[in-house]
Amino acid sequence: MLLLTAEKIRKSYTEKMLLNDVVLGINSGDKIGVIGINGAGKSTLLKIIAGLDTPDSGTVTRSGGVRVGYLPQNPVFEAGITVLKQVMRGIAEQQRESKEYECKAILTKLGISDFDKPLDQLSGGQKKRVSLASALVTPVEVLILDEPTNHLDNDMVDWLEKYLTRYNGALLMVTHDRYFLDRVTNKIVELQDGSLYSYEANYTKYLELKEERENMAAASERKRQSLLKKELAWIRRGARARSTKQKFRVERFEEMSAQSVDLETDRLQMSSMSSRLGKKIIEISDISKRYGDRQLIRGFSYFLLRRDRVGIVGPNGCGKSTLLKMIVGTVPPDSGTVEVGETVRIGYFSQECEEMDPGQRAMDYIREIASEVETPEGTLTASQMLEKFLFSSDLQYSPIKKLSGGERRRLYLLGILMQAPNVLLFDEPTNDLDIQTLTILEDYLQNFSGAVIAVSHDRYFLDKVAEHIFSFEPNGTIQDTVGGYSDYWEQKTQTQEEEPKAPAAKSKQDVRVKPRKLKFSFKEQREYEEIDGVIAGLEKQIAQVNNEIEQKASDYLLLTELSAKKEALEAELDEKTERWVYLNELADRIADQNENV
Repeated sequence: MLLLTAEKIRKSYTEKMLLNDVVLGINSGDKIGVIGINGAGKSTLLKIIAGLDTPDSGTVTRSGGVRVGYLPQNPVFEAGITVLKQVMRGIAEQQRESKEYECKAILTKLGISDFDKPLDQLSGGQKKRVSLASALVTPVEVLILDEPTNHLDNDMVDWLEKYLTRYNGALLMVTHDRYFLDRVTNKIVELQDGSLYSYEANYTKYLELKEERENMAAASERKRQSLLKKELAWIRRGARARSTKQKFRVERFEEMSAQSVDLETDRLQMSSMSSRLGKKIIEISDISKRYGDRQLIRGFSYFLLRRDRVGIVGPNGCGKSTLLKMIVGTVPPDSGTVEVGETVRIGYFSQECEEMDPGQRAMDYIREIASEVETPEGTLTASQMLEKFLFSSDLQYSPIKKLSGGERRRLYLLGILMQAPNVLLFDEPTNDLDIQTLTILEDYLQNFSGAVIAVSHDRYFLDKVAEHIFSFEPNGTIQDTVGGYSDYWEQKTQTQEEEPKAPAAKSKQDVRVKPRKLKFSFKEQREYEEIDGVIAGLEKQIAQVNNEIEQKASDYLLLTELSAKKEALEAELDEKTERWVYLNELADRIADQNENV
């Protein structure tokens, strides 16, 4: 049954066309994920369909009696209203008593237990969770969600995923969580350059179908270019438009020349900009932190290695952000020490983008950090770096307050990377970033020569980036699990299933979770065993190229090729040498640990 249709929706802001004759139909049973780069118009499309914004032209039609619910990215509430009253606002008066238990149950799942607390006293993340609870319990036929997983911890995301999988109404949502899209949606619509492309698929199948579509477009463009080449050759041979056939061919050439196929959509580009690290990186020794009666961190120690990839997970409010702030030095530990090496340059990506002045222009924000930067492609100006991060000339001179939430986060990320850090700390980097930006950020981090520590609820991101997971336990201890998020979750689930009930006589006071034994992952073990041979092979190749350069000194063209080859080999050798240092440091730590057992 067709519940809602959007017909030929057009919407523009200044000169930018966000939606250009967009058509979308929502049927009962549809669970639609909307994707596209930041600033493409995803939130605008949701607001128009929800009836909270008006298109420049086009219509949105609801079937008789269809109700629409909407979760905004940044909810606004009535002053003085309490948590439970807000959640129950959309429920009919005669149903409130029977629905109260469900409302409280959902709030509890989302980490909100003080039902009578005024919303004014909640944090931004808590307000978003209250708004989500309100959207979930309000009876509607079409539920529209804008970034529902923001401000949820991993357990909450897992619960919401299962809840929406069983949800009977139609769903339309914007989210960057790719596992969420894969498991909940049955249709993906992609907003690109004002047009909407539909795929009857979840996220994994969408990737396959999109590749097919782009390959077909590329094949059509190659055929068009081939025909153009032939027609151009015919015209250059001196064709005179005397006959009907000749006139037709000239006209056809002009028509084909006027056509254009945009195969190269905007792609975010990142270059590895970092400075060298010394042997001492960051040494965390027996730190503890308490706020009031809550023990957030208890006796935690860890020596960061130069190529570490650490993911941090745990419930909201457990101390994940506090740990990052102690590493940065903005929050002191109650006990213990955090020592940072002299060569360490930390890039800290905070949740709040707190250093950004809303009235400042994007260009001025970047120029204050650096007017130019050295990259593998050469020296780039602030304007060129902004272009690489998908900021067009008009956006570069726009005030930050006029940028979308995702565009601000992307600008903030650029500002951090332009400082050439060699240790990166991320606090929920995936909030408000589009999937394309996340995919390229993940690739950047995999090739980044320094250490990375990331707090994130994005399971896909952690699986791509992390090589071990720090998980916060209820008593303040932090457990280290080798692998990505899926490895951690599998071990956690298995432990919960196998764990016997604790004897009643055993004291619960000051219970500590024993840290997981430090060890190589399978991939690291294999790399450790092979890396000496790889380095020796690269050194041998460089020696051979040096000999060829000496013998071919008079051949300028060949000398240029050999020099470029030598430069590439030396860059690869530098990377492998850095990796060799990391693996041997890790091997030494494992050996020390085994000796102390």
